[in-house]
Amino acid sequence: MNDKASNYFSLFASSSTLICCALPAIFVALGAGASFASLITIFPFLVTLSQYKLYITLFAFLMIVIAGYINYKTYYMPCPADPELGRACTETRKKSRYLYYISVAIFLFAVIFTYIVPRVI
Repeated sequence: MNDKASNYFSLFASSSTLICCALPAIFVALGAGASFASLITIFPFLVTLSQYKLYITLFAFLMIVIAGYINYKTYYMPCPADPELGRACTETRKKSRYLYYISVAIFLFAVIFTYIVPRVI
């Protein structure tokens, strides 16, 4: 699996955690429980997904760890000596690193709103 694919996969996994698990908590915390109830009537699979939120969260965490490892390993590999290819290589690595950080931020946001906020409120 290359760096780009692993980062997109971790972004997908962290986004699924956000949709399945954090979305209900965010709606309830904002006092929009009725809006969430109407959302569930439109997308009934959200109830099924929320039943497996622990497994989805663990899977997303595993994908983010794997993507982080691959990102770390490829970040320190040498780029081609050709100036244009070298520039493209460093740009791709920067974009890949930013995409990974976005995945981590989405995952942390989802975990906070799924597991911490409901216990505090």
